[in-house]
Amino acid sequence: MSFDKLFEFEDQLAKYTGAPYVVLTDGCTHALELCCRYDAVKECKMTAYTYISVLMMLKQLDIQVELIEELWEGEYPLYGTRIWDSARKLHPRMYRKGQMQCLSFGHGKSLQLGRGGAILTDDSDAYAWLSRARSDGRDLRITPWHEQEVFEQGYHYCPTLELCEQGLKKLPLVNTKSKYIQYPDLRKINVR
Repeated sequence: MSFDKLFEFEDQLAKYTGAPYVVLTDGCTHALELCCRYDAVKECKMTAYTYISVLMMLKQLDIQVELIEELWEGEYPLYGTRIWDSARKLHPRMYRKGQMQCLSFGHGKSLQLGRGGAILTDDSDAYAWLSRARSDGRDLRITPWHEQEVFEQGYHYCPTLELCEQGLKKLPLVNTKSKYIQYPDLRKINVR
């Protein structure tokens, strides 16, 4: 099986965003999770106004999170980390040096593919680990997969090749204006 479309989509996103490296995933929340795992995040602060999956993922990883009063447009940081939830932002040259920015290609996003996400980074070690981690610990350049000798712990977070092909057809984006979305205050939602 060839992963050429995945690699090509990553290359095109890197050129578009200015990120040295891009790792595609099956969604933004999984992109955030992989970044938190890689950096061994133990605690962070973030806006109380975001999608609930982010809070649930942090709780699943046993990360202590403080929800703060902060409105945002396009993206927000997980304070105390180098990780950004950039789910609602996709602009040319948007990459911030030294950071890991997580994108979403879900409904209502700048690049609407219905599903999918990506991580923007300039950290070559993080790129190598994240690329394998999202693919069940596999190096997708080794085929057949069972010829790989060592597998690190991985996750089944790789996007489909059909999604990658669809993404390639939609880049570059013409209208890149972030839309402001008012999320509910997660401090008022009971998550058990």
